[in-house]
This record gives sequence, structure tokens and C-alpha cells, in this order.
Amino acid sequence: MKNIIRWWNDFEERHPKASKWVREGGLFFLFSNAVTVVQYIIYAFLPNLLGLRLAGMEWSWPAVPAHLFGIDFTWNAIGYDVLYDAAGNVIIGGGAGYLIAMLAGSFLAQCINFPLQRNITFRSKGNPWYQAVWYFIAWVLITLVVNSINCVWVAVASRMLPNWLYNIGTTVLMGGISMVIFFFVFKIIFPEGEAAKKSAKKV
Repeated sequence: MKNIIRWWNDFEERHPKASKWVREGGLFFLFSNAVTVVQYIIYAFLPNLLGLRLAGMEWSWPAVPAHLFGIDFTWNAIGYDVLYDAAGNVIIGGGAGYLIAMLAGSFLAQCINFPLQRNITFRSKGNPWYQAVWYFIAWVLITLVVNSINCVWVAVASRMLPNWLYNIGTTVLMGGISMVIFFFVFKIIFPEGEAAKKSAKKV
């Protein structure tokens, strides 16, 4: 362990910029995957708790009819099709119930992720309210983009895969793609040591 610490300290001295990216990337990956686990748990269990009534209630936008692999579904930037079994009965995994679960899981994950990434990964001293507003805007936009992809996955995979398996795919899509985009968003809204730099200028 001492050798690893010594090697890292030496690497930081010789390559300060590279070591910063490695440290930020490593911590970002660790925290993002931790909150992805939270998302998966919510995606897997909350739709069942919300029940069939919400699963059978459809709310979506812009609701464009689509057809893929012999499956008819509705393409949405937000929202999911109501899912049915072979007998035509509503099943858990779509509709307003899944939309609520997706939004709740994603939003809760960001509430956990924001302070971890801001304070530990990027060590930012900027205005937290300003950063939170931009973080929320980024979350909304990224959610719309990723959900546009995910609604296709849910519609197709739910007919071909068991519930637990396609929820893993949903988690990878919602968490994985978002994670990559968010890293570069964080580099912009979480400037390291911002407050310290301003204080130094005043002095």
C-alpha cells in the first residue's frame, strides 16, 4: 500500500494535469456506479409498489407510432407504453408507473451524486445554488435524450426478456450513457477551487 501511495505521489508531481483527470475519472466512475445501483433497485421494485393501475395508465410525449422487430410501440422523449401479456392483460413494467419509477430513481440518484461529485471528486468551491440549477437543467435534458433511446429498449426488450434482465439494460442505458455525458457537464459546472481563486485575486 505504501508503494502505491508513493507511486501516486510521484505521478502527481510529474504529471499534475494527467493525475487530476485520473483521480476525477476514478472517483466519478466509483460514485456514478454506486448511485446506478440505487437506480436499479428503484427501477426493479417501485413499479410493483405503484401497482397495475398506474402501469395501465399511459402518459407520454411526443407519442410517435413506431414499429421494430415486429413490435408496435410508441416512441417518446418522455413516458412509456402500457405493456400487456399474451392474454392482453396489463403487466408491470410500462405506463405511468414505470415513468414515475424512472424519474424517481434518476432524480434520487442525482441528489446523492451531486454533493459527492461536487465536494469530493471535483473539489469545487463554486456557488452551490448556481451549480445545482445547471445540474438540474443538464439532468432534464440528458433524461429526455436517454429516455428517447430507452423507450425503444423497454418496448422491445420487455417482450423478449424477463423483467429483471431488461431492467439491467434500462439501468445501463439510463445510468451508463448519462454517466459519460455528465462527466463533461461536471467539468464545466464544477470548476475546482473557484472560490479560492476569487479570494486570491481580491488579495
